[in-house]
Amino acid sequence: MAAVAPPVLRAVLLGASNLVFALPVLIDDLRRAAGGPVEVLAACGHGRSYGRWSRLLFLRHLPGITECGLWPALEGRPPLPTVALVTDVGNDLGYGEMPETIAAWIETCLVRLAGQSAATVCTFLPLVSLEKLSVFRYYAARSILFPGRRVSRPTLLDRAHELDHHLRRLAGTHGARTIEPQASWYGIDPIHVRRRWRRRVWDLIFAEWSLPRPEPERRTPVRLPLFGAAEMRLFGLRRHAQPACRLADGTTVALY
Repeated sequence: MAAVAPPVLRAVLLGASNLVFALPVLIDDLRRAAGGPVEVLAACGHGRSYGRWSRLLFLRHLPGITECGLWPALEGRPPLPTVALVTDVGNDLGYGEMPETIAAWIETCLVRLAGQSAATVCTFLPLVSLEKLSVFRYYAARSILFPGRRVSRPTLLDRAHELDHHLRRLAGTHGARTIEPQASWYGIDPIHVRRRWRRRVWDLIFAEWSLPRPEPERRTPVRLPLFGAAEMRLFGLRRHAQPACRLADGTTVALY
């Protein structure tokens, strides 16, 4: 059996649904852009919180990103050129968390990533999309995305602006590069980037990472296990060995 080449790049990816949708293609793009195996550590999931356990359809629960096993796993690894992404930051507002609390969770992540000398990209909140929401669309979206929550539209908008202000300050303080969401990226769904705009968003992120963006026709999306996170609650607490996925070129994907 031929020896597998060591990784040439590490990618730490933090987020929720937008990252979940993109992850299979993103991993393939990363490995081709890097020109060799990539070590991927991802903490994401639909409805994912940065600081608390969160659930999907009352079934699957995942720990807060700041408390998951990604960080001790990262600290125990040898140095490697690292890119990082902090995205989908606004979910916790839907859960009723205060902006200063969420900002503290994000700062924890940024400090840890800076300790790894990571080239970090942070996406701001989609304020332009949220502000366009009618009252009816807001409450419809809230009932679907955050059932049982009672945050009013004016309150959420005020908190979103406050959190965005914190994010801009933290990005500057900790040297993170930033992406400004555009109104055209969103449709009826106010927080998920429309499919036709996803490539544009990832082009911007790759540019901030100083990585070339591979041509889309050459993509081979990576198949990831549906419930492969290191720690999750699904009819009881379950633990899964990592990496959850290992590709033939030596690329590994650990899910947290």
